[in-house]
Amino acid sequence: MAVATDHAGFPLKNRVIEELRKDGHEVIDLGTNSTDPVDYPDYAQAVAKSVLSHQADRGVLICGSGAGACVAANKFEGIRAATCHDSFSARQCVQDDDVNVLCLGARVIGPELAMDLVRDYLAATFSGLDRHRRRLAKIADFEKQFGK
Repeated sequence: MAVATDHAGFPLKNRVIEELRKDGHEVIDLGTNSTDPVDYPDYAQAVAKSVLSHQADRGVLICGSGAGACVAANKFEGIRAATCHDSFSARQCVQDDDVNVLCLGARVIGPELAMDLVRDYLAATFSGLDRHRRRLAKIADFEKQFGK
């Protein structure tokens, strides 16, 4: 698991990493390491590169709302990032959309819910159903036709 945050997500990062390790996951901590202001696109890039290079199977990005990091991560071909603040979405985004980066808003949800969402996300697997594969192929075509 690759985990990164901006300054707004930093207070939640250590809790997420600690719990992931307790659950037996290997974690790559890609920063940031304080609440000093930083730019979330830099951390989205770090997670995206880690996932795309297969250093990590999946990633977790945490920023204030979850939205900015998600937008930035989705600019990388092959990354399917989703901001989730409920358990259904955290599971469904993987089952139907094969999401490989979960984005969370540290100013939106608390640490207990964040951990529930991370666990739901990691427990989910892509269904592989034809309709979902067809839809993902269309998205891949968009990436090729229009770039990221």
